[in-house]
Amino acid sequence: MTTTPPDHPRTDSPLTPPPGCPAHSIGPIGPGGVRRLYGPEAEADPVGLYNELRTEHGAVAPVLVHGDLPAWLILGYAENLEVMRTPSRFSRDSRRWRELQNGRVPADSPLLPVVAWQPLCVFADGEEHERLRAAVTESMNRFDRRGIRRYVVRFANQLVDSFAADGKAELVEQFAEHLPMLTLTQLLGMPDEYGPRLVDAARDMLKGTETAIASNEYVMKTLRQLVAAKRALPGKDFASWLLEHRADLADDEAAEHLRLVLITAYETTANLIANTLRMVLTDPRFRASLAGGHMTLPDAVEQVLWDAPPFGRVYGRWATGDTEFADQKIKSGDLLVLGLAAGNIDPAIRPDLSVPVHGNRSHLSFSSGPHECPGQDIGRAIADTGIDALLVRLPDIELAVLEDQLDWESSLLSRRLMAVPVRFTPREPEAAQVTGSPVMPMPPESPKFPAPAPPPQEAPAAPVPASDRVRAWWRSLTRWLRAR
Repeated sequence: MTTTPPDHPRTDSPLTPPPGCPAHSIGPIGPGGVRRLYGPEAEADPVGLYNELRTEHGAVAPVLVHGDLPAWLILGYAENLEVMRTPSRFSRDSRRWRELQNGRVPADSPLLPVVAWQPLCVFADGEEHERLRAAVTESMNRFDRRGIRRYVVRFANQLVDSFAADGKAELVEQFAEHLPMLTLTQLLGMPDEYGPRLVDAARDMLKGTETAIASNEYVMKTLRQLVAAKRALPGKDFASWLLEHRADLADDEAAEHLRLVLITAYETTANLIANTLRMVLTDPRFRASLAGGHMTLPDAVEQVLWDAPPFGRVYGRWATGDTEFADQKIKSGDLLVLGLAAGNIDPAIRPDLSVPVHGNRSHLSFSSGPHECPGQDIGRAIADTGIDALLVRLPDIELAVLEDQLDWESSLLSRRLMAVPVRFTPREPEAAQVTGSPVMPMPPESPKFPAPAPPPQEAPAAPVPASDRVRAWWRSLTRWLRAR
Protein backbone atom coordinates (compact mmCIF):
# COMPACT_ATOMS: atom_id res chain seq x y z
CA MET A 1 0.00 0.00 0.00
CA THR A 2 1.61 3.25 -1.08
CA THR A 3 0.59 6.84 -1.58
CA THR A 4 1.98 9.67 -3.65
CA PRO A 5 3.89 12.20 -1.55
CA PRO A 6 2.32 15.66 -1.30
CA ASP A 7 3.52 18.32 -3.72
CA HIS A 8 4.99 20.44 -0.94
CA PRO A 9 6.09 18.16 1.92
CA ARG A 10 7.46 19.61 5.10
CA THR A 11 11.22 19.81 5.46
CA ASP A 12 11.40 21.51 8.86
CA SER A 13 10.76 18.37 10.91
CA PRO A 14 12.82 17.80 14.06
CA LEU A 15 13.38 14.30 12.67
CA THR A 16 15.43 15.60 9.73
CA PRO A 17 19.05 14.41 10.00
CA PRO A 18 21.85 16.96 9.83
CA PRO A 19 23.72 17.60 6.56
CA GLY A 20 26.31 14.96 5.90
CA CYS A 21 24.26 12.19 7.52
CA PRO A 22 24.53 8.89 5.55
CA ALA A 23 20.76 9.03 4.99
CA HIS A 24 21.40 11.76 2.42
CA SER A 25 23.08 9.33 0.05
CA ILE A 26 21.15 6.07 0.32
CA GLY A 27 17.52 5.57 -0.86
CA PRO A 28 14.62 5.43 -0.59
CA ILE A 29 15.08 9.08 0.29
CA GLY A 30 12.46 11.69 1.12
CA PRO A 31 12.64 15.41 1.84
CA GLY A 32 15.57 16.43 4.03
CA GLY A 33 17.39 13.18 3.27
CA VAL A 34 15.17 11.11 5.59
CA ARG A 35 14.38 7.59 4.47
CA ARG A 36 10.83 6.67 3.57
CA LEU A 37 9.26 3.73 5.38
CA TYR A 38 6.84 3.20 2.48
CA GLY A 39 6.99 2.90 -1.29
CA PRO A 40 8.33 0.24 -3.67
CA GLU A 41 11.97 0.44 -2.53
CA ALA A 42 11.16 0.17 1.17
CA GLU A 43 8.63 -2.62 0.58
CA ALA A 44 10.91 -4.65 -1.67
CA ASP A 45 13.53 -5.26 1.03
CA PRO A 46 12.29 -4.20 4.48
CA VAL A 47 15.00 -6.19 6.30
CA GLY A 48 17.69 -4.49 4.25
CA LEU A 49 16.17 -1.12 5.08
CA TYR A 50 16.09 -1.93 8.79
CA ASN A 51 19.73 -3.01 8.76
CA GLU A 52 20.88 0.14 6.96
CA LEU A 53 18.88 2.40 9.28
CA ARG A 54 20.39 0.59 12.26
CA THR A 55 23.88 1.16 10.88
CA GLU A 56 23.22 4.84 10.27
CA HIS A 57 21.25 5.81 13.37
CA GLY A 58 21.41 3.05 15.96
CA ALA A 59 18.39 1.68 17.80
CA VAL A 60 16.00 4.53 16.88
CA ALA A 61 15.92 6.07 13.41
CA PRO A 62 14.13 9.06 11.85
CA VAL A 63 11.85 8.00 8.99
CA LEU A 64 9.02 9.33 6.85
CA VAL A 65 5.67 7.55 6.83
CA HIS A 66 2.89 7.89 4.24
CA GLY A 67 2.50 11.48 3.09
CA ASP A 68 6.14 12.12 4.06
CA LEU A 69 5.13 12.70 7.66
CA PRO A 70 7.99 12.46 10.18
CA ALA A 71 8.18 9.58 12.62
CA TRP A 72 10.68 7.50 14.58
CA LEU A 73 11.18 3.81 13.81
CA ILE A 74 12.21 1.74 16.82
CA LEU A 75 14.78 -0.80 15.62
CA GLY A 76 16.31 -2.12 18.85
CA TYR A 77 14.83 -5.03 20.76
CA ALA A 78 15.34 -3.46 24.19
CA GLU A 79 14.17 -0.07 22.93
CA ASN A 80 10.95 -1.57 21.56
CA LEU A 81 10.27 -3.13 24.95
CA GLU A 82 10.91 0.17 26.72
CA VAL A 83 8.45 2.02 24.51
CA MET A 84 5.84 -0.73 24.89
CA ARG A 85 6.19 -0.84 28.68
CA THR A 86 6.35 2.90 29.46
CA PRO A 87 2.97 4.49 28.69
CA SER A 88 3.84 7.48 30.86
CA ARG A 89 6.45 8.51 28.23
CA PHE A 90 4.96 6.90 25.13
CA SER A 91 1.18 6.99 25.05
CA ARG A 92 -1.20 4.90 22.95
CA ASP A 93 -3.60 7.88 22.60
CA SER A 94 -3.29 8.99 18.97
CA ARG A 95 -4.96 12.33 19.67
CA ARG A 96 -1.53 13.44 20.91
CA TRP A 97 -0.09 13.24 17.38
CA ARG A 98 1.21 16.71 16.58
CA GLU A 99 0.94 16.25 12.82
CA LEU A 100 -2.77 15.47 13.19
CA GLN A 101 -3.36 18.36 15.57
CA ASN A 102 -1.70 20.75 13.12
CA GLY A 103 -3.76 19.55 10.16
CA ARG A 104 -0.86 17.97 8.27
CA VAL A 105 -2.46 14.52 7.88
CA PRO A 106 -4.48 14.34 4.63
CA ALA A 107 -8.10 13.26 4.98
CA ASP A 108 -7.46 10.27 2.71
CA SER A 109 -4.24 9.17 4.43
CA PRO A 110 -3.91 5.37 4.67
CA LEU A 111 -2.61 5.90 8.20
CA LEU A 112 -5.97 7.09 9.51
CA PRO A 113 -7.74 3.70 9.56
CA VAL A 114 -4.90 2.48 11.78
CA VAL A 115 -4.26 5.46 14.04
CA ALA A 116 -7.54 7.42 14.15
CA TRP A 117 -8.60 7.48 17.79
CA GLN A 118 -11.57 5.37 18.85
CA PRO A 119 -12.97 4.58 22.31
CA LEU A 120 -11.19 1.22 22.38
CA CYS A 121 -8.73 -0.32 24.81
CA VAL A 122 -5.94 -0.10 22.21
CA PHE A 123 -6.13 3.72 22.20
CA ALA A 124 -6.56 4.14 25.96
CA ASP A 125 -4.14 4.55 28.85
CA GLY A 126 -4.55 4.42 32.60
CA GLU A 127 -7.83 3.52 34.31
CA GLU A 128 -9.92 3.54 31.12
CA HIS A 129 -7.49 1.14 29.48
CA GLU A 130 -7.60 -1.13 32.52
CA ARG A 131 -11.42 -1.21 32.48
CA LEU A 132 -11.74 -2.03 28.78
CA ARG A 133 -8.73 -4.34 28.65
CA ALA A 134 -9.96 -6.36 31.63
CA ALA A 135 -13.25 -7.04 29.86
CA VAL A 136 -11.39 -8.44 26.84
CA THR A 137 -8.65 -10.44 28.59
CA GLU A 138 -10.79 -11.90 31.37
CA SER A 139 -13.45 -12.96 28.86
CA MET A 140 -10.80 -14.63 26.70
CA ASN A 141 -9.37 -16.43 29.70
CA ARG A 142 -12.66 -18.29 30.13
CA PHE A 143 -12.10 -20.31 26.95
CA ASP A 144 -11.37 -24.02 27.23
CA ARG A 145 -8.16 -24.32 25.20
CA ARG A 146 -8.87 -27.99 24.41
CA GLY A 147 -12.25 -26.96 23.07
CA ILE A 148 -10.60 -24.40 20.80
CA ARG A 149 -8.35 -27.07 19.33
CA ARG A 150 -11.36 -29.32 18.67
CA TYR A 151 -12.97 -26.50 16.68
CA VAL A 152 -9.76 -25.94 14.75
CA VAL A 153 -9.43 -29.62 13.82
CA ARG A 154 -13.06 -29.73 12.74
CA PHE A 155 -12.79 -26.69 10.47
CA ALA A 156 -9.34 -27.64 9.16
CA ASN A 157 -10.68 -31.02 8.05
CA GLN A 158 -13.68 -29.38 6.40
CA LEU A 159 -11.35 -27.09 4.44
CA VAL A 160 -9.06 -29.96 3.43
CA ASP A 161 -12.14 -31.93 2.33
CA SER A 162 -12.97 -29.15 -0.12
CA PHE A 163 -9.76 -29.72 -2.13
CA ALA A 164 -8.37 -33.14 -1.07
CA ALA A 165 -9.61 -34.90 -4.22
CA ASP A 166 -8.04 -32.29 -6.53
CA GLY A 167 -4.41 -33.15 -5.81
CA LYS A 168 -3.59 -29.45 -5.69
CA ALA A 169 -4.61 -26.36 -3.74
CA GLU A 170 -3.74 -22.74 -3.04
CA LEU A 171 -3.33 -22.64 0.72
CA VAL A 172 -3.67 -18.91 1.38
CA GLU A 173 -7.09 -18.50 -0.20
CA GLN A 174 -8.36 -22.02 0.47
CA PHE A 175 -6.96 -22.58 3.96
CA ALA A 176 -5.03 -19.84 5.79
CA GLU A 177 -7.58 -17.08 5.22
CA HIS A 178 -10.60 -19.19 6.17
CA LEU A 179 -9.48 -21.25 9.16
CA PRO A 180 -9.03 -18.32 11.61
CA MET A 181 -12.37 -16.71 10.77
CA LEU A 182 -14.31 -19.98 10.95
CA THR A 183 -12.80 -20.63 14.38
CA LEU A 184 -13.26 -17.06 15.63
CA THR A 185 -16.91 -16.86 14.62
CA GLN A 186 -17.50 -20.05 16.60
CA LEU A 187 -15.68 -18.63 19.64
CA LEU A 188 -17.59 -15.36 19.43
CA GLY A 189 -20.88 -17.24 19.39
CA MET A 190 -21.94 -17.02 15.73
CA PRO A 191 -23.23 -19.80 13.52
CA ASP A 192 -20.83 -21.36 11.06
CA GLU A 193 -22.58 -19.71 8.11
CA TYR A 194 -21.16 -16.31 9.03
CA GLY A 195 -17.54 -17.39 8.55
CA PRO A 196 -17.17 -17.24 4.74
CA ARG A 197 -18.98 -13.89 4.50
CA LEU A 198 -16.84 -12.33 7.20
CA VAL A 199 -13.66 -13.62 5.52
CA ASP A 200 -14.57 -11.69 2.36
CA ALA A 201 -15.52 -8.58 4.34
CA ALA A 202 -12.37 -8.64 6.47
CA ARG A 203 -10.11 -9.13 3.44
CA ASP A 204 -11.82 -6.22 1.70
CA MET A 205 -11.44 -3.95 4.74
CA LEU A 206 -7.77 -4.75 5.24
CA LYS A 207 -6.93 -4.18 1.57
CA GLY A 208 -8.44 -0.69 1.78
CA THR A 209 -10.49 -1.05 -1.40
CA GLU A 210 -13.23 1.36 -2.48
CA THR A 211 -15.77 -0.97 -0.87
CA ALA A 212 -13.84 -1.19 2.40
CA ILE A 213 -16.21 1.15 4.24
CA ALA A 214 -19.26 -0.81 3.12
CA SER A 215 -17.55 -4.03 4.20
CA ASN A 216 -16.84 -2.49 7.59
CA GLU A 217 -20.52 -1.56 7.85
CA TYR A 218 -21.44 -5.18 7.11
CA VAL A 219 -19.11 -6.41 9.84
CA MET A 220 -20.51 -3.91 12.35
CA LYS A 221 -24.12 -4.71 11.45
CA THR A 222 -23.40 -8.39 11.99
CA LEU A 223 -21.72 -7.73 15.34
CA ARG A 224 -24.53 -5.48 16.54
CA GLN A 225 -26.96 -8.29 15.74
CA LEU A 226 -24.73 -10.61 17.74
CA VAL A 227 -24.69 -8.24 20.73
CA ALA A 228 -28.48 -7.94 20.67
CA ALA A 229 -28.87 -11.72 20.45
CA LYS A 230 -26.50 -12.30 23.37
CA ARG A 231 -28.20 -9.66 25.51
CA ALA A 232 -31.43 -11.58 25.05
CA LEU A 233 -30.01 -15.10 25.29
CA PRO A 234 -26.43 -15.39 26.65
CA GLY A 235 -24.33 -18.43 25.85
CA LYS A 236 -20.92 -19.86 26.66
CA ASP A 237 -19.01 -17.68 24.23
CA PHE A 238 -16.81 -14.61 24.09
CA ALA A 239 -19.59 -12.18 23.14
CA SER A 240 -21.74 -13.25 26.09
CA TRP A 241 -18.82 -13.10 28.54
CA LEU A 242 -17.87 -9.64 27.29
CA LEU A 243 -21.40 -8.38 27.95
CA GLU A 244 -21.53 -10.05 31.38
CA HIS A 245 -18.22 -8.58 32.54
CA ARG A 246 -18.16 -6.20 35.49
CA ALA A 247 -16.79 -3.46 33.20
CA ASP A 248 -20.45 -3.05 32.13
CA LEU A 249 -19.75 -2.33 28.46
CA ALA A 250 -22.41 -0.50 26.51
CA ASP A 251 -23.69 -2.26 23.39
CA ASP A 252 -21.62 -0.03 21.10
CA GLU A 253 -18.48 -0.59 23.21
CA ALA A 254 -19.04 -4.34 23.06
CA ALA A 255 -19.59 -4.35 19.30
CA GLU A 256 -16.46 -2.25 18.67
CA HIS A 257 -14.30 -4.52 20.83
CA LEU A 258 -15.73 -7.59 19.13
CA ARG A 259 -14.65 -6.10 15.81
CA LEU A 260 -11.21 -5.30 17.22
CA VAL A 261 -10.73 -8.91 18.36
CA LEU A 262 -12.23 -10.41 15.20
CA ILE A 263 -10.27 -8.40 12.64
CA THR A 264 -6.94 -8.24 14.50
CA ALA A 265 -6.94 -11.93 15.38
CA TYR A 266 -8.03 -12.88 11.87
CA GLU A 267 -5.30 -10.93 10.07
CA THR A 268 -2.44 -11.92 12.36
CA THR A 269 -3.41 -15.60 12.46
CA ALA A 270 -3.96 -15.86 8.70
CA ASN A 271 -0.50 -14.37 8.11
CA LEU A 272 1.03 -16.65 10.73
CA ILE A 273 -0.48 -19.75 9.11
CA ALA A 274 0.69 -18.72 5.63
CA ASN A 275 4.22 -17.89 6.77
CA THR A 276 4.52 -21.12 8.76
CA LEU A 277 3.30 -23.18 5.81
CA ARG A 278 5.91 -21.55 3.58
CA MET A 279 8.74 -22.33 5.99
CA VAL A 280 7.58 -25.89 6.67
CA LEU A 281 7.36 -26.55 2.93
CA THR A 282 10.60 -24.83 1.88
CA ASP A 283 13.13 -24.62 4.70
CA PRO A 284 15.32 -27.76 4.97
CA ARG A 285 15.75 -27.19 8.72
CA PHE A 286 12.02 -27.45 9.28
CA ARG A 287 11.44 -30.40 6.97
CA ALA A 288 14.29 -32.36 8.52
CA SER A 289 13.45 -31.41 12.09
CA LEU A 290 9.74 -32.10 11.76
CA ALA A 291 10.33 -35.41 10.02
CA GLY A 292 13.00 -36.41 12.53
CA GLY A 293 11.00 -35.42 15.56
CA HIS A 294 13.50 -32.82 16.77
CA MET A 295 11.19 -29.84 16.33
CA THR A 296 7.49 -29.75 17.14
CA LEU A 297 5.08 -27.71 15.09
CA PRO A 298 4.58 -25.25 17.99
CA ASP A 299 8.37 -24.74 17.94
CA ALA A 300 8.17 -24.06 14.22
CA VAL A 301 5.44 -21.47 14.83
CA GLU A 302 7.68 -19.68 17.35
CA GLN A 303 10.54 -19.63 14.85
CA VAL A 304 8.25 -17.98 12.33
CA LEU A 305 7.10 -15.45 14.92
CA TRP A 306 10.75 -14.45 15.30
CA ASP A 307 11.64 -14.41 11.60
CA ALA A 308 8.40 -13.32 9.91
CA PRO A 309 5.98 -11.78 12.44
CA PRO A 310 2.37 -11.34 11.25
CA PHE A 311 2.70 -7.57 11.76
CA GLY A 312 6.15 -6.24 10.91
CA ARG A 313 5.53 -2.87 12.55
CA VAL A 314 2.84 -1.13 14.53
CA TYR A 315 1.74 2.51 14.40
CA GLY A 316 2.23 3.56 17.07
CA ARG A 317 3.02 5.38 20.22
CA TRP A 318 3.09 9.13 20.81
CA ALA A 319 5.56 10.96 23.01
CA THR A 320 3.86 12.55 26.02
CA GLY A 321 6.62 15.17 26.33
CA ASP A 322 10.05 16.15 25.08
CA THR A 323 12.50 13.40 25.93
CA GLU A 324 15.84 11.92 24.94
CA PHE A 325 15.68 8.29 23.91
CA ALA A 326 18.45 6.12 22.44
CA ASP A 327 20.53 9.25 21.72
CA GLN A 328 17.65 10.84 19.79
CA LYS A 329 15.75 13.95 20.84
CA ILE A 330 12.06 13.03 20.74
CA LYS A 331 9.56 15.92 20.76
CA SER A 332 6.17 15.90 22.46
CA GLY A 333 3.56 14.54 20.06
CA ASP A 334 6.06 12.70 17.83
CA LEU A 335 4.87 9.43 16.30
CA LEU A 336 6.89 6.32 17.17
CA VAL A 337 6.55 3.21 15.01
CA LEU A 338 7.20 -0.08 16.80
CA GLY A 339 9.57 -2.14 14.67
CA LEU A 340 8.52 -5.67 15.63
CA ALA A 341 10.32 -7.35 12.73
CA ALA A 342 13.37 -5.11 13.15
CA GLY A 343 13.58 -5.75 16.89
CA ASN A 344 13.31 -9.50 16.37
CA ILE A 345 16.51 -9.48 14.28
CA ASP A 346 18.45 -7.04 16.49
CA PRO A 347 22.08 -8.28 16.47
CA ALA A 348 22.26 -7.47 20.18
CA ILE A 349 20.05 -10.48 20.90
CA ARG A 350 20.40 -12.56 17.70
CA PRO A 351 23.92 -12.24 16.33
CA ASP A 352 23.42 -15.33 14.13
CA LEU A 353 19.96 -15.51 12.55
CA SER A 354 20.56 -19.04 11.27
CA VAL A 355 20.54 -20.45 14.80
CA PRO A 356 17.06 -21.88 15.68
CA VAL A 357 15.28 -20.27 18.62
CA HIS A 358 14.04 -23.65 19.97
CA GLY A 359 10.60 -22.48 21.09
CA ASN A 360 11.80 -19.23 22.70
CA ARG A 361 8.72 -17.00 23.16
CA SER A 362 10.47 -13.74 23.99
CA HIS A 363 9.98 -12.25 20.50
CA LEU A 364 8.13 -8.97 19.94
CA SER A 365 5.46 -10.32 17.60
CA PHE A 366 2.65 -9.97 20.14
CA SER A 367 4.01 -6.73 21.64
CA SER A 368 4.56 -6.38 25.39
CA GLY A 369 3.52 -4.27 28.33
CA PRO A 370 -0.04 -3.04 28.96
CA HIS A 371 -1.04 -3.52 25.30
CA GLU A 372 0.40 -7.02 24.80
CA CYS A 373 -1.85 -9.13 22.57
CA PRO A 374 -4.37 -10.86 24.87
CA GLY A 375 -5.28 -13.62 22.40
CA GLN A 376 -1.83 -14.80 21.40
CA ASP A 377 -2.29 -18.34 22.72
CA ILE A 378 -5.51 -18.66 20.72
CA GLY A 379 -3.66 -17.57 17.58
CA ARG A 380 -0.91 -20.09 18.27
CA ALA A 381 -3.48 -22.85 18.81
CA ILE A 382 -5.27 -22.10 15.54
CA ALA A 383 -2.00 -22.04 13.60
CA ASP A 384 -0.21 -25.10 14.92
CA THR A 385 -3.33 -27.27 15.30
CA GLY A 386 -4.63 -26.33 11.86
CA ILE A 387 -1.33 -26.95 10.09
CA ASP A 388 -0.89 -30.23 11.93
CA ALA A 389 -4.33 -31.38 10.76
CA LEU A 390 -3.42 -30.42 7.19
CA LEU A 391 -0.11 -32.34 7.29
CA VAL A 392 -1.80 -35.42 8.78
CA ARG A 393 -4.36 -35.46 5.98
CA LEU A 394 -1.86 -34.67 3.20
CA PRO A 395 1.51 -36.11 4.33
CA ASP A 396 3.18 -35.80 0.91
CA ILE A 397 2.18 -32.17 0.34
CA GLU A 398 4.83 -30.05 -1.38
CA LEU A 399 5.18 -26.60 -2.89
CA ALA A 400 4.04 -26.53 -6.52
CA VAL A 401 6.40 -23.69 -7.52
CA LEU A 402 9.92 -22.64 -6.64
CA GLU A 403 10.17 -20.61 -3.45
CA ASP A 404 11.43 -17.53 -5.30
CA GLN A 405 8.27 -17.62 -7.43
CA LEU A 406 6.01 -16.92 -4.46
CA ASP A 407 4.34 -13.52 -4.62
CA TRP A 408 4.24 -11.09 -1.71
CA GLU A 409 2.11 -8.04 -1.01
CA SER A 410 3.13 -5.22 1.29
CA SER A 411 0.61 -3.31 3.35
CA LEU A 412 0.85 -0.70 6.06
CA LEU A 413 1.54 -3.22 8.81
CA SER A 414 2.80 -6.36 7.17
CA ARG A 415 4.29 -8.15 4.22
CA ARG A 416 2.03 -11.05 3.40
CA LEU A 417 2.09 -14.01 1.04
CA MET A 418 -0.38 -13.74 -1.81
CA ALA A 419 -0.49 -17.48 -2.54
CA VAL A 420 1.03 -20.82 -1.51
CA PRO A 421 0.29 -23.27 -4.36
CA VAL A 422 0.82 -26.93 -3.41
CA ARG A 423 0.39 -30.40 -4.85
CA PHE A 424 -0.19 -33.78 -3.22
CA THR A 425 -1.63 -37.23 -3.87
CA PRO A 426 -5.42 -36.86 -4.36
CA ARG A 427 -7.46 -38.30 -1.51
CA GLU A 428 -11.12 -38.87 -0.89
CA PRO A 429 -12.71 -36.34 1.48
CA GLU A 430 -13.48 -37.56 4.95
CA ALA A 431 -16.94 -37.29 6.48
CA ALA A 432 -17.27 -33.78 7.91
CA GLN A 433 -17.59 -33.66 11.68
CA VAL A 434 -20.74 -31.98 12.93
CA THR A 435 -20.66 -30.80 16.51
CA GLY A 436 -22.94 -28.46 18.38
CA SER A 437 -25.56 -26.20 16.88
CA PRO A 438 -25.71 -22.52 15.99
CA VAL A 439 -26.09 -20.40 19.09
CA MET A 440 -27.39 -17.39 17.16
CA PRO A 441 -30.03 -17.91 14.46
CA MET A 442 -29.40 -16.48 11.05
CA PRO A 443 -31.38 -13.26 10.57
CA PRO A 444 -34.33 -13.48 8.15
CA GLU A 445 -32.50 -11.18 5.76
CA SER A 446 -28.78 -11.39 6.35
CA PRO A 447 -26.91 -8.24 5.29
CA LYS A 448 -25.08 -8.22 2.01
CA PHE A 449 -21.74 -6.44 1.65
CA PRO A 450 -20.19 -5.52 -1.69
CA ALA A 451 -17.47 -7.96 -2.59
CA PRO A 452 -14.30 -6.51 -4.15
CA ALA A 453 -15.42 -7.41 -7.66
CA PRO A 454 -16.17 -5.45 -10.85
CA PRO A 455 -19.31 -3.28 -10.55
CA PRO A 456 -22.52 -4.43 -12.25
CA GLN A 457 -23.21 -3.39 -15.81
CA GLU A 458 -26.27 -1.37 -14.88
CA ALA A 459 -25.56 0.97 -11.98
CA PRO A 460 -28.06 3.28 -10.26
CA ALA A 461 -28.50 6.64 -11.92
CA ALA A 462 -25.96 9.36 -11.01
CA PRO A 463 -24.09 7.39 -8.30
CA VAL A 464 -21.60 9.11 -6.03
CA PRO A 465 -18.15 7.69 -6.88
CA ALA A 466 -16.92 5.33 -4.17
CA SER A 467 -13.63 7.18 -3.93
CA ASP A 468 -15.51 10.42 -3.23
CA ARG A 469 -17.55 8.68 -0.54
CA VAL A 470 -14.37 7.36 1.06
CA ARG A 471 -12.74 10.80 1.05
CA ALA A 472 -15.86 12.46 2.40
CA TRP A 473 -16.11 9.88 5.18
CA TRP A 474 -12.47 10.40 6.20
CA ARG A 475 -12.88 14.20 6.09
CA SER A 476 -15.81 14.01 8.47
CA LEU A 477 -13.87 11.64 10.74
CA THR A 478 -10.77 13.85 10.87
CA ARG A 479 -12.85 16.98 11.45
CA TRP A 480 -14.45 15.20 14.40
CA LEU A 481 -11.06 14.12 15.70
CA ARG A 482 -9.58 17.60 15.47
CA ALA A 483 -12.55 19.14 17.19
CA ARG A 484 -12.14 16.96 20.26
